[in-house]
Amino acid sequence: MEKEELKMLNKGQEDEMELSGYRPCRWKLALVGVGVLCTGGFLLLLLYWMPEWCVKATCIRTTVRDAQVVLLRSTDEFKRWFRAKVRVMLAPGRNPYISLDSQTTTPMANGHTPHPSDTSADGFIRKYAEYQPVQIRYFTLHSTKYYWNEAIQNFEVLTGLEDLGVRCSTIHLEHSAGLSQNQQEYRRLFFGVNEIAVKVPSLFKLLIKEVLNPFYIFQLFSVILWSADEYYYYAMAIVLMSVISIATSLYTIKKQYVMLHDMVAAHSIVRVSVCRADNEIEEAMSTDLVPGDVMVIPSNGTIMPCDAVLISGTCIVNESMLTGESVPVTKTNLPNPSPAEKGTEDDQVYNIDEHKRHTLFCGTNVIQTRFYSGELVKAVVVRTGFSTAKGQLVRSILYPKPTDFKLYRDAYLFLLCLVGVAGIGFVYSIALSIMNQVPAKTIIIESLDIITITVPPALPAAMTAGIVYAQRRLKRLGIFCISPQRINICGQLNLICFDKTGTLTEDGLDLWGVQRVENGCFHHTEENAYKESLVKSHFVACMATCHSLTKIEGQLSGDPLDLKMFEATGWILEEATEEETSLHNRIMPTVVRPPKQLLPEPVMSPEQDMELYELSASYEIGIVRQFPFSSALQRMSVVARLLGEKRMDAYLKGAPEVVAGLCKKETVPQDFAEVLEDYTKQGFRVIALAHRRLESKLTWHKVQNINRDHIETNMEFLGLIIMQNKLKAETPGVLGDLRRANIRTVMVTGDNMLTAISVARDCGMIPPQDRVIIADALPPKDGQAARINWRYADNPSKHTSKAATLEEVEISVEDRPEERKPMEQYHFAMSGKSFAVITEHFQDLLQKLVLHGTVFARMAPDQKTQLVETLQSVDYFVGMCGDGANDCGALKRAHSGISLSELEASVASPFTSRTPNISCVPNLIREGRAALITSFCVFKFMALYSIIQYISVTLLYYILSNLGDFQFLFIDIAIILLIVFTMSLNSAWNELVSRRPPSGLISGPLLFSVMTQILICLGFQTFAFLWVRQESWYEPWTPVSDACSTSSHTNLSENFTEIDEHNIKNYENTTLFYVSSFQYLIVAIVFSKGKPFRQPSYKNWPFMLSVLSLYVFLFSIMLFPVPAIDYALEIVCVPFKWRLTIVVIVVVNAAVSVLVETLVLDVVLWKLVFSRDKQGSYGVLPAPPPPQGGLDYCGSKHFSWLCCRQRRVPKARYMHLAQELSVDPDWPPKPKTTTEAKPPSLPENGSYQIMSAS
Repeated sequence: MEKEELKMLNKGQEDEMELSGYRPCRWKLALVGVGVLCTGGFLLLLLYWMPEWCVKATCIRTTVRDAQVVLLRSTDEFKRWFRAKVRVMLAPGRNPYISLDSQTTTPMANGHTPHPSDTSADGFIRKYAEYQPVQIRYFTLHSTKYYWNEAIQNFEVLTGLEDLGVRCSTIHLEHSAGLSQNQQEYRRLFFGVNEIAVKVPSLFKLLIKEVLNPFYIFQLFSVILWSADEYYYYAMAIVLMSVISIATSLYTIKKQYVMLHDMVAAHSIVRVSVCRADNEIEEAMSTDLVPGDVMVIPSNGTIMPCDAVLISGTCIVNESMLTGESVPVTKTNLPNPSPAEKGTEDDQVYNIDEHKRHTLFCGTNVIQTRFYSGELVKAVVVRTGFSTAKGQLVRSILYPKPTDFKLYRDAYLFLLCLVGVAGIGFVYSIALSIMNQVPAKTIIIESLDIITITVPPALPAAMTAGIVYAQRRLKRLGIFCISPQRINICGQLNLICFDKTGTLTEDGLDLWGVQRVENGCFHHTEENAYKESLVKSHFVACMATCHSLTKIEGQLSGDPLDLKMFEATGWILEEATEEETSLHNRIMPTVVRPPKQLLPEPVMSPEQDMELYELSASYEIGIVRQFPFSSALQRMSVVARLLGEKRMDAYLKGAPEVVAGLCKKETVPQDFAEVLEDYTKQGFRVIALAHRRLESKLTWHKVQNINRDHIETNMEFLGLIIMQNKLKAETPGVLGDLRRANIRTVMVTGDNMLTAISVARDCGMIPPQDRVIIADALPPKDGQAARINWRYADNPSKHTSKAATLEEVEISVEDRPEERKPMEQYHFAMSGKSFAVITEHFQDLLQKLVLHGTVFARMAPDQKTQLVETLQSVDYFVGMCGDGANDCGALKRAHSGISLSELEASVASPFTSRTPNISCVPNLIREGRAALITSFCVFKFMALYSIIQYISVTLLYYILSNLGDFQFLFIDIAIILLIVFTMSLNSAWNELVSRRPPSGLISGPLLFSVMTQILICLGFQTFAFLWVRQESWYEPWTPVSDACSTSSHTNLSENFTEIDEHNIKNYENTTLFYVSSFQYLIVAIVFSKGKPFRQPSYKNWPFMLSVLSLYVFLFSIMLFPVPAIDYALEIVCVPFKWRLTIVVIVVVNAAVSVLVETLVLDVVLWKLVFSRDKQGSYGVLPAPPPPQGGLDYCGSKHFSWLCCRQRRVPKARYMHLAQELSVDPDWPPKPKTTTEAKPPSLPENGSYQIMSAS
């Protein structure tokens, strides 16, 4: 039953969830009510924290169809639970897309037509009183409505027009007229108001949510307990700390909500013109829009309030809010296939991703529109509200995935261990108290007190301090962070993916030269085309016309490549004004013309100068039709006409291989491939140009409706434009630093493969002596299985430098250096198309390829995200650095995304760098490592603090004593808080070292460190406790006791009158107070690690000042008692000789702690763990060991008994794979071989087989 009723929501998507149905059960509700009363409300809190318990405790299972409450669980690694209440809505129909037009004119029973403003669900139903209203079941989760679909027997999301699977022709035919008022109101019942509503919660709501955090409930319990035990001062101190912590947290959360609300609210509600089904245009608020509405885009531009597809006209749009790319893009109207093509392949199903060149996205800025006279620029609304591109971005910020990091998981495990320890103390104190016949009230208070001592209330504040300090340091470095918890994760990064253009290289391209073709042969390379001799050539005409540039406020704007190409010609671009366009029957073309100084200028008399000017101005080319650049086709083209000519010309530019394939063979030079390869190997971006004279029968009207395939054929090859994309000055140095730090670097770009490989070599990502293997994957075709052809790129240069060889990072999987065979380093390179084929048909080969993949070219945005996921699946900690242009998905998905864009797209990235180069990456990793080590130090210190206090209290319980209120206060406030907040101030080490900190607390060295220090503290406290009882002067303390040789009789007489109910004042208490106080300081110094991840502690002057001040104070009050302080701290007088004995105990304790931590741990265990980590942290391949490899080998040999390294299977999946591949004789694939996918029927030994080339 249960399995049958488990439904899947959003199948195959990022937010996939399992769904089960429940309905409330009265007897369960009654039982829970009784439980809440019996537990004093604690059960209610428990059910609030655990949604699945809440639903299962109050409801019973039912079919999803009849459910009143649904329980959902995410299918990702976090397995989060959500509950939602199923609601019911009345509507005239089940489907928002059914037509109500036949019913719109039907009068109501009383004969009058309802008022159009009556748009509520009830009011809308009243219009259709004679029709049976339908019950629509739905629930809302994370700002998304899920509606019950009877056909599929499941809940589903209504995203918009795409739900219908409409073809392009259908949008033009059926959806271009607009909706009637009633149809719009009906759809609004389902799609809701078109707004991205970021509700800023009230302070009261935020306060309740924050206060109901399990930790604050525990603090409340502690405060009540301490108050009952008359520890008022400490209780007040904790209350004050909690109030400050809650206030700070509320301020931060509220500020983030307000910032997000303001960012979304700006321009989200605008007035729009909407086309109605009766051809009327009416003004409306953008909040009223629904999918299917037709809106008119104003000529002066607007901020888009929804996602809409253009059906007429052209728009120039700034999409920086979404993509981070500040270059305006031209959006053209959706192709309208001819009647003959309807339903064929040419008539595609509309898809927002595939047709983004025709789609205006919500939040983007339409700068200007271009239109035909008498025709409006219209767009059909496709998605509204949270379904839009901007809505999804805001949703991902409002409901982020939890940060999965081993440190936090381990921290919870550690706290559970502390709770376990507290449990032992709890039982021990109860047993001891019963044996000594202590009153029941005291037993309850003191046994519960043990729990509050073991789990430190200041832990969250202490853990947050280090991250806050790191965030502040990052801000000083120009790196801004919107997800502080990720700073720690940055300390674990061992692979960084870099976008190329704008990240590794400069944003713009520079024209390096041109190489023209005449009579099927290449000319010599020329620096530029700005020459008199070329002004009337087709080559220059193509450069001047084949682009998507436009003038915005008098400035040329568009793609940087187009801009550089056009500027190189020196020509002038003129666009028609709105007035000129409206005066003509058809659109006025954009005109380009050369500057008059480039045209022949014969010597003439003054009278003829004017005529000459007119003549020069008459050489103009008008751009009649533009086929925009398509990344799928890798080309763009235009149809242009020279002034005075009857026939038109077609000009084409694009990827050289594509352009050559569209040209007549005789016009393409025979050495085309060699010339092209030579340029791309040198890292140049090459663009090819072509031209064709069109037939005279092609009139202006025919050109406007012709398919581009008819134009882009039988072209004449004109030549090549060679653009240079310079590396940023900082790039090689930063990549060198990362390589030396054993951090792997990968290039993910949308650029050409050979150009990307060349840039990777230039910047040092691929060292000169290494091989590059190109994986060229082909999908199944004509009955043939999918295959990968392996080919080696250019031979690496012979002049290899020794330094580079030594710097090279390797995976070593063998233990003995003599067994390691020298092996050539290799890197895989592949294109986005190959990546897609390998992902689909060679799933088990994919992980092996990414282990050595360095260059991923021509990658689409979603493929970048897929690559990051694949790298994470082999246990890499992945960082992504991009300029935000199309990296949003990858930036969000990576463990740490660093955006070099200051635009709003950077809200998708946890980190944004003000410095527009990759020098921020090592800084971020250094600060991440420092913050991570700080978190370890603080956590270890807080754990030791609670255990030391626990030991003191447990020992004192033995004699029915305890620490005094002011003793607790002094330890917790003066020592612990001061130390915790200053020990976190160590800044990051100056350089990246070649080893990483451990990722979790549950690791050998850290556990060894904590356990040894616990045993040392336990040993010395127990020793001091037993020793003081053996002293000759010892006797159970009473107010008249006089163990001191010089005691103050005045004080004694004063104290005599006081009754010490809690038995605080005794010799054991005084001894343990002094010893434990020094132990806190000792472990603080021992745990405050510096090099190699943080600056040494002596450079952290606030910490040093705090520690020294506390040492001086403690030694002073111990050796030279101050009566007032002794009285306040409830310390009793002990002989001076015993004070000196305590000094000796403390000094020996300090020596043992420092010796164990620095010598045993740092020299022995850390060395072993880090040497293993170093060998496995970089996934390139086995290689000869660096000079220091011998030392690591010796270390591992001598301590193999401790770590069992020789039998150890690597924990990380990528290390395990590297181990497998090192013994695989068929890896890496040989050149000119083919790997074929096996048919699904033969999956026994993997999904592929390697074959030799035929």
